[in-house]
Amino acid sequence: MLFLMVSCKSWSQISKENFEQVTSNFTTLADTNTIWCYWYWINDDISKDGITKDLEAMKKAGIGGALIGNINPAHEDGKVPMLSEDWWSHMVHAVVEGKRIGVDIGVFNCPGWSQSGGPWVDYTKAMRYLTYSETKVSGGKKLSIQLEKPKDEFQDTHTFAFKSSAIEKRSTQFISTKITANWNDVDVAVLNDGNKEADTSFEPKKGEFLEISFELSEAITARSIAITPSQAFKCNMTLMAVVNGEEKIVKEFNFDRFKIAPNVASIKTGAYATDLPDVKAEKFILKCSDFRTKGGGYGFAEITISEAPVLDKYIEKQLGKMNSTPGIQWDSYIYGKQEALKDKSLCVNPNEVIDISNKLDKNGVLNWDAPAGEWTIMRMGMTPTGTKNAPAAPQGVGYEIDKMSSALAQYHFDNFVGELLKRIPEESKSAFKYVVADSYEQGSQNWTDGYEIKFKEKYGYDPIPFLPVLSGRIVGSVELSERFLWDLRRAIADDIAYQYVGGLRKASNKYNLKVWLENYGHWGFPGEFMMYGGQSDLIGGEFWNEGTLGNIECKASSSTSHTYGKPITSAEAFTSSRKAYLRHPAMLKKRGDWALTEGINHFVLHLYIQQPDDNRKPGMNAWFGTEFNRHNTWFGQADTYFDYLRRCQHLLQQGKYVADVCYYIGEDAPVMTGVRNPEIPQGNSYDYINAEVILNRLTVKDGRFVLPDGMSYKVMVLPPFTTMRPELLKKIEALVQQGGVILGPKPLESPSLQNFPACDEQVKALASKLWNGTYNQGKMAVQYGEGKVMDGFQLSEVFETINLSKDLELSADAPVLWIHRTMPGMDIYFISNQSDETIDLSPVFRVNQKLKPQLWDAVSGEIRALANYEITSTGIKVPLTMEAAQSWFVVFANEANNIEVKPAYAANFPVYEKVSTIEAPFKVDFINKDIAPKDPVVFDKLIDWRNSEDEQLKYYSGTAVYSSTFNIDKLPKNQDLFLNLGKVSVMAKVKLNGKYIGGVWMAPYRLNITDAIKKGKNKLEIEVVNLWRNQLIKDKQRSEDEKYTWLVTDDIKSDSEIQSSGLLGPVIIETIK
Repeated sequence: MLFLMVSCKSWSQISKENFEQVTSNFTTLADTNTIWCYWYWINDDISKDGITKDLEAMKKAGIGGALIGNINPAHEDGKVPMLSEDWWSHMVHAVVEGKRIGVDIGVFNCPGWSQSGGPWVDYTKAMRYLTYSETKVSGGKKLSIQLEKPKDEFQDTHTFAFKSSAIEKRSTQFISTKITANWNDVDVAVLNDGNKEADTSFEPKKGEFLEISFELSEAITARSIAITPSQAFKCNMTLMAVVNGEEKIVKEFNFDRFKIAPNVASIKTGAYATDLPDVKAEKFILKCSDFRTKGGGYGFAEITISEAPVLDKYIEKQLGKMNSTPGIQWDSYIYGKQEALKDKSLCVNPNEVIDISNKLDKNGVLNWDAPAGEWTIMRMGMTPTGTKNAPAAPQGVGYEIDKMSSALAQYHFDNFVGELLKRIPEESKSAFKYVVADSYEQGSQNWTDGYEIKFKEKYGYDPIPFLPVLSGRIVGSVELSERFLWDLRRAIADDIAYQYVGGLRKASNKYNLKVWLENYGHWGFPGEFMMYGGQSDLIGGEFWNEGTLGNIECKASSSTSHTYGKPITSAEAFTSSRKAYLRHPAMLKKRGDWALTEGINHFVLHLYIQQPDDNRKPGMNAWFGTEFNRHNTWFGQADTYFDYLRRCQHLLQQGKYVADVCYYIGEDAPVMTGVRNPEIPQGNSYDYINAEVILNRLTVKDGRFVLPDGMSYKVMVLPPFTTMRPELLKKIEALVQQGGVILGPKPLESPSLQNFPACDEQVKALASKLWNGTYNQGKMAVQYGEGKVMDGFQLSEVFETINLSKDLELSADAPVLWIHRTMPGMDIYFISNQSDETIDLSPVFRVNQKLKPQLWDAVSGEIRALANYEITSTGIKVPLTMEAAQSWFVVFANEANNIEVKPAYAANFPVYEKVSTIEAPFKVDFINKDIAPKDPVVFDKLIDWRNSEDEQLKYYSGTAVYSSTFNIDKLPKNQDLFLNLGKVSVMAKVKLNGKYIGGVWMAPYRLNITDAIKKGKNKLEIEVVNLWRNQLIKDKQRSEDEKYTWLVTDDIKSDSEIQSSGLLGPVIIETIK
């Protein structure tokens, strides 16, 4: 096959020195390979002693970086007020101690976790959007009038005038209209009074429609409806018109104002407006059903049906209202095409929009010699979106900084990070490494100071004549209005990347600090995730233990890292909601493995909360995050799990990620993920890619799309859009000419107003050259230069056409996830069993047949050769056995280097047989004497503590040491011996004859004891830890005075399920058959 010829040609050997470096850092773990953590300081409840102890515990566990976030979620405030000199001294103490102990420090760039703001930001430096007041005047005379100031915090930007349209008064607001509703609690009188402050609230009737009827005194030709909510909710709506006595459906739509907080709705009272097909009637009925709210209630301020046209969803399209849920999909901001107006006189003529800004004085008085005619004057300017950094202590809260100005990014940096830098002793500054920006959750702005100049420089046309579209009016045509707003959204995304992230990075880099950024957002994210992340030094994703949060974020981050040449992709790891002190490493294993297969190769634990003292345990906690902190029962043994994560990180940071497909995400903004259509087949991998990378970083070599650092892809898939700017299409044409293969639909036009209409002609001409084949049953394939253009095919069909095999060939039902990285002479596959059963599989790995397979176990650090494998036409087949939730690294390397690893077993995976059982009694010493027997307890048989009749043991939480002695009469020659603990709840560390053997945190609970066991009498000590959960349950049964535990928040009840605890066994000694 073609693949084999290519792989043989490109095969090269890894040097013995490089191989030894990779192996030694895997087995012994380099100090430079550490995990990090979010280190939240909650509600100013902090102490210097606690800070030192936290850092020491981190270092001991293998945590090498702590990112400080000052968070105020819910808890009475501590004694160190944020921004006080005492508080600054605690921040400095953390850096100084980090330097001494060996933990690098990062700091969230402002109080709270989102996003960049504080009390130093006044409204003139805040995120702002354009708002306006309107005044109708008659011209033909000199005017001197006071124009209404739209908001108290307001900065004038433009005042302009355009000819008024009489049709705007042809609506239910101005024509006498009788409004009725079938629910008595709806006050219909307020719905057409023109006052958005007056509203009507109501409670939905289960199973009933709300019907609001509008009966006009004369018929109108309805072209639009605008619905202004007064509370946050959504519902389904159907507008009916009564025509010739019969109700006819005009339009069905989903009314969505489910969330109207500033971080998703800068224009809080913005109407939901939609266009209507022309329908003439005297009576209209709005039917509403399926009401949903999240504690916001239900209410309307205004409902207007009008003859005047409206640009569909104009509030959304200017980013005045954004996605109502945290999960943003690829099409969340893709808008359907609105039908063109038949009558152009209904539009505002952009050539007749008169800029009269210089006629407005500083007091808002307009002095203008108005031409004859009826005019609408718009006084437009900026007002804050209202978003503030959160959740933070009140004294640390202020407006979010303008995200479209690098100068203001520098100003923000100086007022928070800069203040810390001033206070850190010079000799300790090297420990301060990172400036953190968490996931973006603060909505959008749509303007900044002097933006009309930057906009014109960017697009080549003046935006001012198109600004009336922000009121919903159609300027020029539907198409011109849509294109202007597309340009505005694209410009905002570009500026948030380059002005905000780039500005923060520039400010940080001056002080040798790096920006660590999560390159996406929830709720109102106005950017393009790839460009946004591309401007950061370091990129992170996130994932939650349960649910789907993280399912797009990790791939968004790893794709950006891969395409922008950033070798590390972090993840805010193991975040969660509720279930206090229920989680432990074995529970986290599969989800962590999932993240690794999404391209994550560095873990930032969520969450370590600063523990100010040792008298309150479990101590400070929150409703979110896994409890990674020194007061958790199992944290003292967490190093064994963290070692697993560190080994995984190490191998997955080697070489380059292997992907066959890059999915182009399109140019539309905002966007937080790409679309995979068609989906990637099982056995192949992908990245997303954006226009900026295609334009500036992508070339073609040997039939692959190649990036400067060596990442490459065989096929580029275009999204199911019909728009593309000509500059990008020209680059794609060149890439195909050079040998690239693209799959996707033919672009028909540019989405932009830049260089319109010539831009469309360029797109059509280029697209016709590329997509010049004949379609047969919806499919087309044509050779173009050295490359191919295809459309309508599944990727499996494309791969067959170009002779590309699967990178990992598996049975369709194999419950595994995987990822592949490659370097010269070495291929690394990580494979994770995501099931709770033992599985056998024989995957075929697409590697050069000259390489030899090895098994690298990230749990134990063991490396051994694999003897049982088979050369196939597409690679090497290796039989594997995987126990529940187990993972392996299958590494292919030069044959000579296999000498350095342990010898292979004939069947790849050994079968263990019992040598002897270590029988009870066990002496068990429960270490926490405050809640346990003072003296050790003798177990005549191993039991689950929760089944004990002794309530102290039943509800015990903490550490217990099992001690026993056993005799071995004869040691087998040339055979390893293993200790199998059977079942452990939840973790254990083992000493044999005083020698530390290792720790276990997941099944199989097996350790190699060959170097510690001796003939004759042996002393065994097993230190077992369980969860805090059981003692917390017990405390729910006690009075306040009797309680032993202390924490901030929990969801535990007195009858919550008690968790399995202790060494359950059987404890046996094994050898390999």
